[in-house]
Amino acid sequence: DERRRPVRAPIAASEAGEWELFAPASRVLDVRDRARVHEEIGSWRPNVVVHLAYRPDDRRTIVDGTRNVAVAAAAAGSRLLHMSTDLVFAGRPLPYTEDDEPDATMQYGRWKAEAEREVRESGAAALVVRASLMYGTDHLSPQQHDVEAVLSGRSTLRFFTDEYCCPAHAADIAAALVRLADLATVTGTLHVAGPRAVSRATLAQAFAEYLGGSGAGARIPTGSLADSGLDRPGHLVLDTARAASLGIACRDLTATLVR
Repeated sequence: DERRRPVRAPIAASEAGEWELFAPASRVLDVRDRARVHEEIGSWRPNVVVHLAYRPDDRRTIVDGTRNVAVAAAAAGSRLLHMSTDLVFAGRPLPYTEDDEPDATMQYGRWKAEAEREVRESGAAALVVRASLMYGTDHLSPQQHDVEAVLSGRSTLRFFTDEYCCPAHAADIAAALVRLADLATVTGTLHVAGPRAVSRATLAQAFAEYLGGSGAGARIPTGSLADSGLDRPGHLVLDTARAASLGIACRDLTATLVR
């Protein structure tokens, strides 16, 4: 059966390390297909599996897919790096450490917390990496496209002054994952995020200045999460002291959003 043959995924050398990368797209390898996942990972027998599959509105991808990947990695003897999120938490003024128990209020966050449990129970030599909002410069994030839409007049979206996160450039998160792939003794959970908490409004203004030039930040409409009626975490700050002790850190906005 042609469909059951091992995937011949693209191979490339990582720019941040000397790894050979197998990177099948979801149309090639659907993590929800348990048998296929086990067949492919069992065939590749990779040193490290980095699990990035993401569909925010699909529990099967988030929870069942994670279980499939984690159990297959364990069976293949592969180290597993599983990407998670600060949204496993409900939000509070104090930073969250790796020892804090998830208490998500949003459905996506609850599913990601379930996925973390699947990783821990899989028996894999695993590390759960929690990150905050990610952005780019060559490739823009959805939030940056939102800012572009506002600057072009295609959107009137407001950005909240009382909703905080620890944004990090995607390249810094990628570099951290490459570093962690080499650190086989680091397991459990690790927070990797930007060095300071900023409001969504401040972040949107920084994106606007980068995308639209000096003064563009003043064109960003702002508001209050408290007054919006939306039910989502207002203050999500990740304590990254453990990552720093491993020599892993992300750059500040001021160092990345420059031309």
